[in-house]
Amino acid sequence: MQQIVRFIKNWTLPISMFAGVAGYFVYSNLPFLACTKPLANETVGYIQPLLIFCMLFLTFCKVKPSDLHFRTWYLWLSLIQTVSFGALAMILHFVPDTSWRLIIESAMLCLICPTATAGAVVTMKLGGNAASLTTYTIFINLVVAIVIPLLVPIAHPQDGITFLPAFLLIIRKVFPLLICPLLAAWIVRYCLPKIHEKLLSCKDLAFYLWAVALAIAIAVTCKALVHSHENFARIAAMAATTLICCLLQFYIGRKIGARYGERIEGGQSIGQKNTVFIIWLGYTFMTPVTAISGGLYSIWHNTINSYQLWQKRKSDQGK
Repeated sequence: MQQIVRFIKNWTLPISMFAGVAGYFVYSNLPFLACTKPLANETVGYIQPLLIFCMLFLTFCKVKPSDLHFRTWYLWLSLIQTVSFGALAMILHFVPDTSWRLIIESAMLCLICPTATAGAVVTMKLGGNAASLTTYTIFINLVVAIVIPLLVPIAHPQDGITFLPAFLLIIRKVFPLLICPLLAAWIVRYCLPKIHEKLLSCKDLAFYLWAVALAIAIAVTCKALVHSHENFARIAAMAATTLICCLLQFYIGRKIGARYGERIEGGQSIGQKNTVFIIWLGYTFMTPVTAISGGLYSIWHNTINSYQLWQKRKSDQGK
């Protein structure tokens, strides 16, 4: 029994991803559950934000306000994200009818998307500084809220999409789920110290909440791929594009972060993305089918995270 528990702890993310895939196909192919599908879709819409809120709340309980400092490498990573996004936007502006539009838009979404809300959780598991990553997450969300309304109309013009409405739309989408858990954690820290102390004893609870949220996200990704009307070649091209973007960003982030003594934080900051946000961006501002790139990216960055956690575990055992 102990070996089974140890195996689950060691391979939580791969098990979670497999559970998401298996869960979707089992659920969708059981005829007697067909009547529950509308309710399931609605329930997922509530459960995912709740899980993310709880996960972030537990993580932020471990972060002191005084630990949030601006680092120089934030500028480099945010510059890479915005310049690459802007360069691709200009290509679409000057060559709007290119057959590569779907691929370019998918890359744009993967490059500009802010850090995953679960980034701090995984960073802590890898032995990194959660406060550093949390600060970058807040910073890059502000940058994204400004850059996207400015550049998206250049690449994908739409009637009624102007800077201020788009800016407020992004702020309303992102910040409640990012700032509210942070404020709640600090209120508990200073107003309810005994409860805060008990929450700190829940060492890996945030990570396992993330595993549940990941299983749901993978199941939703499977649904999107199964019901997509795109042909296999286009989806394969999107998969390859998102994989390249993922590998490049992890590599660049770790290289830049290493120069400032925060290799893990740099890699997770730019490599681990808020894939739910990618999906929303695709539906809202780009060609709707590009939303699939969010689900595909989720598979890649969680596979990389699983590998990194395995490396960390192997390194710890060797000490």
